[in-house]
Amino acid sequence: MDLTQPIKGPPPGKKYVRCPCNCLLICRSTAQRIACPRPNCQRIINLTSYLPTVTVRSPGSSRVQCAHCNEIFVFSLSNRALARCPHCRRVSSVGPEYARTRAVIYMIIGIIFLGAGIGVTVATYELASKSGGIYVVWIGAFITGLCMLIRSMFYCAMRVSKVLGTS
Repeated sequence: MDLTQPIKGPPPGKKYVRCPCNCLLICRSTAQRIACPRPNCQRIINLTSYLPTVTVRSPGSSRVQCAHCNEIFVFSLSNRALARCPHCRRVSSVGPEYARTRAVIYMIIGIIFLGAGIGVTVATYELASKSGGIYVVWIGAFITGLCMLIRSMFYCAMRVSKVLGTS
């Protein structure tokens, strides 16, 4: 016996909708949107498409168009992190400022580590033949600098999603 299905069909002119929080809702058959009444959920379910899409009401959230699949989803602009599209699961930046700032920060850190690696290598070249531990410092500085520059290129090449409006 399936416990997720209602025991009988809805009354005439009504339909059942199941919220992702597992609350069974009843609404008019012509309804296009319905809100979950649970205080810890309060999701808005759009019934216009065949599969209902769910958006969560939260302050500071915006509608965003994915740069990869052009689908629209809701993203909170307050945390200013990378956005993962719920449709295609790919990561993009919301607005060009975030990706540009991160790219510059990682590039500066990478250049500093590469410069420090070159400086330590030149300064301790004679001492390295006597003490083998200095090679670890050289390798660590160069690898860290290269990793930071690679991360900077990742942010430079990242696609940027468009903000459509706040909800």
